[in-house]
Amino acid sequence: MRRLRMAMIGGGPGSFIGPVHRIAAELDREIELVAGVFSSDPGRSRAAADIYRMDPARAYPDLTTMLSAERQRADAADFVAIVTPNHDHLPSARAALAAGFAVMSDKPMTATLEEAHALNAAVAAAGLPYALTYTYSGYPLVREARARVAAGTLGAVRKVVVEYPQGWLAGPATGKQAEWRVDPARAGAGGCIGDIGVHAFHLAEFVTGLKVTELLADLGTVVPGRLLDDDCSVLLRFEDVGFGAARGVLLASQIEVGELNGLSIRVYGEQGGLVWRQETPNELTLHHLDGRTEIVRAGTAALGPDAARRTRTPGGHPEGYLEAFANLYRDFAEVLRGGSAPLLPGAADGLRSMAFIDTAVRASASGTGWTALTV
Repeated sequence: MRRLRMAMIGGGPGSFIGPVHRIAAELDREIELVAGVFSSDPGRSRAAADIYRMDPARAYPDLTTMLSAERQRADAADFVAIVTPNHDHLPSARAALAAGFAVMSDKPMTATLEEAHALNAAVAAAGLPYALTYTYSGYPLVREARARVAAGTLGAVRKVVVEYPQGWLAGPATGKQAEWRVDPARAGAGGCIGDIGVHAFHLAEFVTGLKVTELLADLGTVVPGRLLDDDCSVLLRFEDVGFGAARGVLLASQIEVGELNGLSIRVYGEQGGLVWRQETPNELTLHHLDGRTEIVRAGTAALGPDAARRTRTPGGHPEGYLEAFANLYRDFAEVLRGGSAPLLPGAADGLRSMAFIDTAVRASASGTGWTALTV
């Protein structure tokens, strides 16, 4: 079975997320990076070919040239990975789909909800695989948490608390990675809420299997002169599936000095609770109503089949961010080969996430209180 071939848009010299995509895609030797438009500067795009150790003739100067050239090759790329700032997600994905290429995109889906609806329509019209790298849904113990909730281990869900604290934007936004995230023209309407708050939102819905129906948002811009939010507090109400509607709290901030990447989720039901933290990703804590606390560890016999299948090393050997990313690419490869991967985030997840960002931004700005989240 040959390796699938990936073309990349973005990820040029100085990029953080481009190399992450490349390493993750190639980790299981299902996929190889063969082509790309790595920068809007043709010289920097060519320089990226050396960084990625690939044929410099396939480091293209622009997207149109790449899509046209790759379509004519016998060894053409099988799909396109989009790793650019948010404002480029719609035009890149739409062009790739129209040219007949499946798409794997970094999150969020687009810069605005209006763009997300346009891209959702393009995905439907193309009939090609489209996926989003909501990375944390690839962690084995996040999959295990979802399976435990679905199996009724906690009973009916009552409360969800999801937090994503960072501190790296507590001062001036300097450097390539920071500058675009605080620029509305490139990031979109949401700052922190669109960069990391949307990860927390997706994680809450992914683990619980419940959809948010209403929210009450307070988005703050703390650093003087900043144009987008950098500190977010959101109350959530989830759908009632017959046991009463669960309530939730989502906290996301990029101005909490000393915090690194502290994403965590706590889910409480009528029979127990669970806790997972991204900075200690190989442990899932389960609390039982009778007072027992159970620690489920990655790489052990305690895992269900889905989590076990996505664990690469024996217990005690840490796995983390890159492996979780790679699990999403493994799922995507399975889809491209004609199989299925029902937990892989796709266009529907992207559209819901963009609706969350848009609703939170509008609700906070207007101060209208509880606001319905609709797609």
